[in-house]
Amino acid sequence: MKKLKLIANTLRQDIIRMISEAESGHPAGALGMADIFAALYFKVLNQNPKNPTWPDRDKLVLSNGHICAVRYAAMARTGYFPVNELKTFRKINSKIQGHPSYVDMPSLESSSGSLGHGLSIAVGMTLAEKLDKKKNFVFCVISDGDLNEGSTWEAVNAANKYCLDNLIVIVDRNYIQISGNTEKIWPLKPLDKKFKSYNWQTIKINGNNIKQILEALSKAKKANKPVVIIAKTTPGKGVSYMENNYKWHGKPPNKEQAEKALKELMKEYRKIKNG
Repeated sequence: MKKLKLIANTLRQDIIRMISEAESGHPAGALGMADIFAALYFKVLNQNPKNPTWPDRDKLVLSNGHICAVRYAAMARTGYFPVNELKTFRKINSKIQGHPSYVDMPSLESSSGSLGHGLSIAVGMTLAEKLDKKKNFVFCVISDGDLNEGSTWEAVNAANKYCLDNLIVIVDRNYIQISGNTEKIWPLKPLDKKFKSYNWQTIKINGNNIKQILEALSKAKKANKPVVIIAKTTPGKGVSYMENNYKWHGKPPNKEQAEKALKELMKEYRKIKNG
């Protein structure tokens, strides 16, 4: 548990450095999902960085691709590519662009762009795995914004129809979008009941609690139906001036702000390490 907390903190430091260096990016959501990506890449996903296209691997689709800084950081730290390549984030000719590109990085399962596509892609992948009688899992991370889209709910219904018990969806429930609070823009409550009405198993957790994350993922793997983990995350987690402030959805910190953020994160790292 302590190791994963330290990893999540390291990912947050990577995110700040990447987005500050690029002078572009989406820090709030990426910081909020660091605990979940630490758990996925360092504990849960059955993958092999040295053989990223291994046919029997677990697959991870990131629908809200704008938070990709956290995924790139996790991939670099697990050996998919050198950590120093994180400095090229969003740069011309870099393979780690502002939205993940399968063309530039075959170790990704899909590219991303507008919200609302990821779950449909994941449902198709999951159905293909079942038809091939494989035992691996397909994980799909989606955002509040994804749930504004009708295509997402069509995919939810399809997953129920085909009884995709090897599909695990994680909702980044941080209540913010680029223009404000999700419940003011497009109300989603009661989200768990909506998924239950489509015969999904629903699990609600604190998405910044490593213990709850691991327990939920373990439980999800044992289900006999599609599972959604509704993870309440804190946007900007770990950086005091960013937390729960929608204005940091797509705003990079300047040099001074980045230094302040890193100072806070390094202090927390030492606290975890010595705790």
